[in-house]
Amino acid sequence: MDGPVVSRRDLRFQLFDVLDAEALCGRPRYRDHDRESLEAALDLAIQIADEVLWPNAQAGDRDEPRLVNGRVRVPPEVHEGVAAIRDAGFAAAALDYERGGMQLPATLLQACFGVLKAGDSATAGYLMLTKAAANLLDVHGTDEQKRLYMEPLYAGRFLGTMCLSEPDVGSSLGDIRCRAVPAGDGTYRLSGSKMWISGGDQDISENIVHLVLAKLPDAPPGVKGISLFIVPGVRVDGDGSLGVANDVAVAGLNHKMGYRAISNCLLSFGENGACEAHLVGAPHEGLACMFHMMNEARIGVGISGAMIGYAGYRQALRYAGERRQGRPVDDRDPARPPVPILRHADVKRMLLKQKAIVEGALALCLTCARYLDDLTTAPEAGERRRAGLLLDILTPIAKAWPAEFCQEANSLAIQVHGGYGYTRDFPVERLYRDNRLNAIHEGTNGIQAIDLLGRKARMEDGAALKALMKEIRTDIAAMHGVPALAEHCGALETAASGIERATSAIGAARAEGRVGDSLANASLYLNALGHIVVAWLWLRQARAALALLEQGPAEEEAAFCRGKLAACRYFFRYELAGTGPVIDLLAQVDTTCAAMDAEMF
Repeated sequence: MDGPVVSRRDLRFQLFDVLDAEALCGRPRYRDHDRESLEAALDLAIQIADEVLWPNAQAGDRDEPRLVNGRVRVPPEVHEGVAAIRDAGFAAAALDYERGGMQLPATLLQACFGVLKAGDSATAGYLMLTKAAANLLDVHGTDEQKRLYMEPLYAGRFLGTMCLSEPDVGSSLGDIRCRAVPAGDGTYRLSGSKMWISGGDQDISENIVHLVLAKLPDAPPGVKGISLFIVPGVRVDGDGSLGVANDVAVAGLNHKMGYRAISNCLLSFGENGACEAHLVGAPHEGLACMFHMMNEARIGVGISGAMIGYAGYRQALRYAGERRQGRPVDDRDPARPPVPILRHADVKRMLLKQKAIVEGALALCLTCARYLDDLTTAPEAGERRRAGLLLDILTPIAKAWPAEFCQEANSLAIQVHGGYGYTRDFPVERLYRDNRLNAIHEGTNGIQAIDLLGRKARMEDGAALKALMKEIRTDIAAMHGVPALAEHCGALETAASGIERATSAIGAARAEGRVGDSLANASLYLNALGHIVVAWLWLRQARAALALLEQGPAEEEAAFCRGKLAACRYFFRYELAGTGPVIDLLAQVDTTCAAMDAEMF
């Protein structure tokens, strides 16, 4: 039986019927796995989400972290949630067996973390950041750094953070003021402040490993002068034991509208000149190193947005089936009892829109994870190259599209609840607040859009965008002859051709030197391309649903498949259809917004 936040049937459908995750077990790295073991990992994540995270989420939201005598204290329910995820081994699940891992495919691990995020995105965030920090050190750290910091991160003894922004800098990282000076013994003394640091201080773990961007004394200006440092909250001695406090202080807590269970801090480094730091990678190449963590975190934000929206949809669906109010418009006999609001057409509309958005967003995030598996384990070099290009262009979409549109799904979940949805008596109010933060996490949606249009769609003469269009058109060609999907295939081809036309026009404007004009509507571009991608993934889901229906399943399974086909039809007719005027506007390289002078506002 499904719990409060996810549908087991949908997860299995997307993982195994659409993405064929079981086929990964034929690759050498995953040969010890089979469908049973993959489902066991998924079931464990669902159990933790249902039994620990979801019941405790309200407490973490209500009793948010407090600053007591200079240290942050988090409620015991958050301790319990972090311990449950840690003890299940999810932070290290992708590692080799001999390193304490499960060699779990990225596709399954993404699904598992998505489930945990649906249970309580804030509490799961401590471990998501920790896993990303450990993965960065696994690639860029020295053997000593891996032994002293990475291994305790994977074990969950230490928790990790990423420290980029500063109080007066925000996303303009080239302007950071944090400085690191060589101490003469191979270490550095770091000084400065960092803002908006999730998990910046807490009383959960033995130690905190901050990954901090700072500049060396000889740093060139701008982002080319950024270096990356390990800054532990407590110094770690050569034998791995904890030493003295490392001159890292909490200057204040940020009290956010959502994600309240994860502390968010203003940190001060080196107020007493004694903050020891360790250089990661080469000097002045810190941003390149940090992108390893940032890209993982961006996809993590995407799955957070998708699954917070998913949890809201599940709550709205349950409420609509239980709440009795009114009578059908074609049978208003007051002598008849009120019906569940699920029978009212406008409630069906709101629920269907939520379903189409959140299940499409989940498909987007899981597809990115599947490409990551191909990038790292596919046997052919060409297949690995293709997967890398697709990941490049899909990562900004996977971060921003769920954050943008699953927020809309959360809004509809409140509306389905009526007046009750606006109260704290029901969790949809909290979920809405939580999801609102994902549009700014790990780089604002606007930054993702500029990255997509200004870099990813242009790099290597548009190789990544061409690879994506090839994937889409391959599926269109394969499905165009299926009567139930022909209409959708035609609509998707029209939209794909339109975005290519718009991309070409924008590129021409840039070639003329109109760089500002070419990026002025980058957000509209990301949203439109995101709709095209999600429509394509809905087409894939529809194909899988049709294949299952051909097997003559039992009524419950048949209803699930018909629901997939209906959600696909809704997305094409109601959502993708709206991209036409937007694509036309993009092709005109319209400057209405960019041309506004400050005085005109």
